[in-house]
Amino acid sequence: MKKWFTIKRIDNTTIAISEYGHWEKVHSYLIIGSNSAALIDTGLGIGNIKEVVDELTNLPIKVITTHVHWDHIGGHKHFKDIYVHEEDSKWLEEGLPISLEQVKRNLLQQPFSQKPPNDFNIDQYSVYKGEQTVKLKDKDVIDLGNRKLQIIHTPGHSPGHICIYEKETGYIFTGDLIYKGMLYAFFPSTDPIKYKESIDKLRNLENIQTVLPGHNELIISKDIVIQIGEAFELIERNGLLKHGTGVHKFINFSIKL
Repeated sequence: MKKWFTIKRIDNTTIAISEYGHWEKVHSYLIIGSNSAALIDTGLGIGNIKEVVDELTNLPIKVITTHVHWDHIGGHKHFKDIYVHEEDSKWLEEGLPISLEQVKRNLLQQPFSQKPPNDFNIDQYSVYKGEQTVKLKDKDVIDLGNRKLQIIHTPGHSPGHICIYEKETGYIFTGDLIYKGMLYAFFPSTDPIKYKESIDKLRNLENIQTVLPGHNELIISKDIVIQIGEAFELIERNGLLKHGTGVHKFINFSIKL
């Protein structure tokens, strides 16, 4: 049986931990510094991501949450040092605004393409709920020793969604704000206008070289930031930047409003 997690090194100290056996193809990222390491998101909770992380580094781990949705906090229960933006912290503490039954339906929406770990049991599946160590704000910097990660508040998909930017390498970890596939801004908790503003915020960053998203294709050209920005501009010009206008299709992505 293949292991549930797929490991790919972006460079020697930046590692993608992916769950390709699930239809959402979720990516978490381990960023190793000289004093500590950051784990960006913890995946679905189908497998124990901490076991993978422990094989890759023995440094202290800071879990940086791009946003508090069930498919990005599945392994939070295995860690103690949790960072989340202040606008999403209530969901982490009190629970998501959807039921556990709905989460389970989403989890099993399509059959697994890879056998899950033997100890996975959907009847025992739960969504993490607990306190965070640090409430993040826009422009905060997390110092891992020889690597500094800048927090960029990018609401729209969730109120406290963040991207993580490493200026020295040009890496931008975009969570669910940017990836190839269907981008979601139709839930009641989303905000299409703020989503566009967040994309514009990334377009103004200097030295983006590589987009590392939360789903689907792993490494994306920086050009997708411009492409998605232009798509939102077109939707806005047509008076459709609001909930209920449906799916807007483009070449490498679609936007559901």
